[in-house]
Amino acid sequence: MSEPKLPPEFVELCKAVTAKRPKMVIDHILKHGFITTQDLKDTYGYNHPPRAVRDVKEHGIPIEMFRVEGSDGRKIAAYRFGDPSRVRSGKQVGRTVLSKELKEKLVALHGERCAIYSESFPERELQIDHRIPFEVQGDVPGAQANPDDYMLLCGSANRAKSWSCEHCVNWLELQKAEICRRCYWAYPDDYSHVAMREARRADILWTGAEVESYDKLKRRTLELQKNIPGYVKEIIEMHLKREKAT
Repeated sequence: MSEPKLPPEFVELCKAVTAKRPKMVIDHILKHGFITTQDLKDTYGYNHPPRAVRDVKEHGIPIEMFRVEGSDGRKIAAYRFGDPSRVRSGKQVGRTVLSKELKEKLVALHGERCAIYSESFPERELQIDHRIPFEVQGDVPGAQANPDDYMLLCGSANRAKSWSCEHCVNWLELQKAEICRRCYWAYPDDYSHVAMREARRADILWTGAEVESYDKLKRRTLELQKNIPGYVKEIIEMHLKREKAT
């Protein structure tokens, strides 16, 4: 893809970024027009694309996601610059460093547990994430990070949250922190919507000895020609009806 025609001041802003990770993404997009998750992994050895892309956004540079065909023929995520007129400044530029000390405080408060899956993980596998996306609320420059504003997520949950948030109308247009405060992705134990959808979620992870139960469940759904989420809902509904009848 040829280099996109971008306003000179936008290109200047992009080239002014010197931090290694966002610069890597920016330079690739400036050269090729977009960067894929496969590029990030195979060319640059980076396995968490949303984090790398978010680093670019935190410098005020708009990024949008789309889909392209990967080397194996499957659709994969790709990222390109968004509308240059939506460059951000002020509170959304230059986030608070998420330190080891902050992670230790979060572990002390909540344990080595993913806030979405409510499952234990080794501390090294947990990532610090803003409850309310940085792109919506930002950080107070120079202020000490408040543990209440952050959560610990495993890699899978962090990627799921990133995808959902980045496709939410509040993220894309409204930018209202109060909407995020009532969202599942910010407070999974107390919420009224999921990315502005009237919905409820129950993210279940089978680990260790539980994997055998999951495999049995999967085999049963194949026999019944049903999907796992739908079958789990049926089981719960039948259980609730039996409970009500007793």
